[in-house]
Amino acid sequence: MKKLMFLVGLFFIFILIAPVTSHAIGFEAAIGGWNQSPQGDLSYELVTGDDSIDLEKDLKYDDIFGITARLKVDMPLILPNVYIMSTPTKFDGKGSKSVDFNFGDVSFTQDVEFDSEVTLNNYDVALYYGIPFLKTASLGKANVDVGINVRIYDFQAKISQGILEESESFTFPVPMVFLAAQLKPIDIFAVEAEVRGISYDENQVYSLIGRLKVKVFGPLFAAGGYRYDKIKFDTEDVEADITLSGPFIEAGFAF
Repeated sequence: MKKLMFLVGLFFIFILIAPVTSHAIGFEAAIGGWNQSPQGDLSYELVTGDDSIDLEKDLKYDDIFGITARLKVDMPLILPNVYIMSTPTKFDGKGSKSVDFNFGDVSFTQDVEFDSEVTLNNYDVALYYGIPFLKTASLGKANVDVGINVRIYDFQAKISQGILEESESFTFPVPMVFLAAQLKPIDIFAVEAEVRGISYDENQVYSLIGRLKVKVFGPLFAAGGYRYDKIKFDTEDVEADITLSGPFIEAGFAF
């Protein structure tokens, strides 16, 4: 979250010093909660199949309700629009595994309970443009955005069993394609979809968001929808194939 606030701060400094008038800039900000259901597995310095740890079966992770925040700024003239989003994600619990397994340089014993934590905080920064004239031609009822997105992951995994403990953490950026569409049949209601994704070698990272938004009063709105995230990577001897999915709700303002 600190990294997100730093990025937001830098952006607002830019807004203040940019030679544009305030009425030429549009804002949308929202905060909400996402019910994240985890699936998949991970390993650290994988040697055999027994070293792969299942998030549900072995780590016994349940759904969590995580706070999310996002900020969109529609820029004037030829400047790209900006979309910043923060998604904190942290699971912890007590688990067990029916076979001995290695995590990093430590060997853990079968059928003995262990504690674990897995953090997958991520922060998105997208620069994008709307398809020219589409919004005007549709009388403001439809729009499609195209751009690039950089997602920064803060990853950490830790397992402890008695006096034994092993952990690994690192931060890595993922460049992604950004696509979004908005359909607004009436002034108080909108349907939105967002896609962020990339696939290279055996790595895959993508995020799908569907949102229904209702205008409540003035600039205030309420929204709900569904989000599906997939992350598959092999970095720093950590192999992970994880999905996070579930419904979300949010409230915000736009002007």
